[in-house]
Amino acid sequence: MTANLPDPSSTHRAIRARLLAAGFDAIGFCLPTVSKAAKTGLRAFLARGYHGDMGWLAAKTERRLTPHALMPEARTIIMVAANYGPDHNPMCNLSAHKNGNISVYARHRDYHDVMKKRLKATARWMAERYGCIAKPFVDTAPVLEKPLAQQAGLGWQGKHTNLVSRQWGSWLFLGEIFTSMAIPPDQPEGDHCGSCSACLSVCPTDAFPAPYRLDARRCISYLTIEHKGVIPRDLRPAIGNRIYGCDDCLAVCPWNKFAQATTEPLFISRDALTLPSLAWLSELDDPAFRQVFAGSPIKRIGRDRFLRNVIIAMGNSQAPELTPYVKNRLTDHAPLVRGMAVWALSRLTSKEDFDHCRSRMASAEQDSSVITEWQAGADQPRPR
Repeated sequence: MTANLPDPSSTHRAIRARLLAAGFDAIGFCLPTVSKAAKTGLRAFLARGYHGDMGWLAAKTERRLTPHALMPEARTIIMVAANYGPDHNPMCNLSAHKNGNISVYARHRDYHDVMKKRLKATARWMAERYGCIAKPFVDTAPVLEKPLAQQAGLGWQGKHTNLVSRQWGSWLFLGEIFTSMAIPPDQPEGDHCGSCSACLSVCPTDAFPAPYRLDARRCISYLTIEHKGVIPRDLRPAIGNRIYGCDDCLAVCPWNKFAQATTEPLFISRDALTLPSLAWLSELDDPAFRQVFAGSPIKRIGRDRFLRNVIIAMGNSQAPELTPYVKNRLTDHAPLVRGMAVWALSRLTSKEDFDHCRSRMASAEQDSSVITEWQAGADQPRPR
């Protein structure tokens, strides 16, 4: 009976080869346990309230800290990474004030769909070949992916809290397969950040209270993607033209000098998602939004939250020629969009023009958040 069991080392090699052939760029194996440091870090993050309104993090804390809660039979976790490195420095896009800057990870097909399909195929192959249980996950399950990726030797969590690889820099998508097979684990990766603090100092909103510690409530990626409500007034100017996510802390990482631009066609930027016109985006209704962003992770936040971001970028543009497009959104069906249009108007127009719009429109407004924007906008410094 024992003689018929697969050799663990050959199994390790076979699965690695299969995943490389499936299109993944880095593969590692680790035990289904979360380190004490990772547990302490997550609990401290939640206790400080740094997760903001991402209630799902707090709701499933213990499941996230206990891989066996997802799969009691798990004896090994196979961590995979896919390179999505850009072919240019995304920081260059921040000077295109009349265009929207979309995070590199969202300019193409949704990586969740791409990676999940490939992991499912590999899991089926494992079950058929080895008679094991194999369950794939990509981001949406309560898994502490970055600490597990470090345990599996794929990289380390940098001071910006994202995974950094000596081979791929900061541009990696993560996924995993939990399996009932016992496969020899790889050596964990050590920390190679040294004294560098480039990712901390570049953050436009000072979202890092300390190295290796993120206050998501100040993070532009959180504010433009996860946050469902009104973005605080004091943080809006720092958002610039970032309309979905932020790449700054990733892009400045010195380890990116070893990174390579992705050759995966599904991870190469679509033209429509590379610096699209803010004026054009501001005119999208819900059907058009769904059509433009079909197959993109952007679609998940919905048209109203996305236009919230677009209008904030218009307010930061210092481009008065965008004012007519902002005015078009003053009567938008969504209070979230109307409120940001009021804020943007206060930054793009003269006091006289703003007061004229206010006298015509504010009295009919019923939403308290938009009324607050009209009141605050009356005192907003603006060009003459």
